[in-house]
Amino acid sequence: MQKRAIAVHDISCVGRCSLTVALPILSAAGINTAVIPTALLSTHTGEFTGYTHLDLSDQLEPISRHLETLSLHYDAFYTGYLASGAQVEEVLRMMDRLCDPATHLFVDPAFADQGRMYSLMNQDMPKQMRGLCSRANTIIPNLTEAAFLLNQPYPGQCYTQALIADYCRALIALGTENVVITDVTFDPEQTGVALMSRGMEAPIFLFRQRFHQVFYGTGDAMASFTLAALLNGKQLADAVELALDLTHEAIEYTLEDGEPLRYGVQFERVLPTLWQRLSPNDSPLEK
Repeated sequence: MQKRAIAVHDISCVGRCSLTVALPILSAAGINTAVIPTALLSTHTGEFTGYTHLDLSDQLEPISRHLETLSLHYDAFYTGYLASGAQVEEVLRMMDRLCDPATHLFVDPAFADQGRMYSLMNQDMPKQMRGLCSRANTIIPNLTEAAFLLNQPYPGQCYTQALIADYCRALIALGTENVVITDVTFDPEQTGVALMSRGMEAPIFLFRQRFHQVFYGTGDAMASFTLAALLNGKQLADAVELALDLTHEAIEYTLEDGEPLRYGVQFERVLPTLWQRLSPNDSPLEK
């Protein structure tokens, strides 16, 4: 039977991020994906001015209560950017309404980057997001978010593999089973991830070439590719490796094409490769 996921993210009408990235990636991987939008923006907030923003917090409970009446099983419940602590609390209630023990709870705690919390975020957001991460099966914070979730200062560019390993262990101790920390680097020409599952003695580090420009939506692409692969039967390390490859390939296409970077990376061009690299025997469409 085809796998089903539900994605709880905001929508930016222009600029590839959030739901406009998550929905096509999961769909291209054969996942029947429902959505619950948390906000509607005309563009994302990076390098755009004058954007509109409609907070949909008051719609989250009515939508989830109606979906509850459908008695659908979701193989994954995927959360991304949440605009407030109130939305975090409502997402926790959504999990109770819409998920069952077989649902994979996948959390991208998108609230900070480069040592700073996103604009308009309340200072209590790390604590509130910590509660959501403790419920998750898999979390995929960047380095800043990992530090803030652990009530630690951002380590900047100078840190060791031992520190990242400590972060992974501490995040697992919060309650999650799998941790993927993105934006990890020990070489200025490389960037990558650390991944660790409960029971592992040390994390696995994976690296790719670093591109020094700022790319919007790559975290959403990385997380969505990872979840797509997990739902297609890939083990965590294989899923993350695939996600790294495809995210970096999308960046390369974008740079070659010369499109302004504020519009996000051309993930659409790697969707055929995503399908090709997913094992047909594990594909939701083949079960």
